[in-house]
Amino acid sequence: MDIQRKEIGLRLSEAVIHQKTIYLAGQVADAGCSPDVYEQTRQVLANIDRLLALSGSDKSRLLSVTIWLTDMDSFGEMNRAWAEWVVPGHTPARATVHSARLAGPEYGVEIKVIAAQA
Repeated sequence: MDIQRKEIGLRLSEAVIHQKTIYLAGQVADAGCSPDVYEQTRQVLANIDRLLALSGSDKSRLLSVTIWLTDMDSFGEMNRAWAEWVVPGHTPARATVHSARLAGPEYGVEIKVIAAQA
C-alpha cells in the first residue's frame, strides 16, 4: 500500500497515512498565539480537526494522543479544552508529558495524534 503525505514541508509532513492509519506531526498553536494554554490547546485541537478531515478521518477515530506541556500547572486548563473537544465514548489512549521546552518559547502545549481513517 502506498504512503500518502499531506502538507509536505522541508523538514516534515503534517500528516502521513499508511494502511488506513494517520500519523500527525506534533501540532502547536499559530505564531503570535496567546500565552494562555487553554486558548493554545483549543487552537491546536482545531488544527488537528482540519488535518484529520484532510486525511479522511475525524476526532471520533483517535487511537493514541501524546500531549507535551511546558508547565504541568497548566494541566487543568489543557484538560478543560480537551474535555470540550473530545468525543465522549471515543477517547483515545493518551499520555501527557512535561517538557521543559518546545520548539519555541511561546508554546505551552504540543499535541501529536495517531488516528484511523474512516
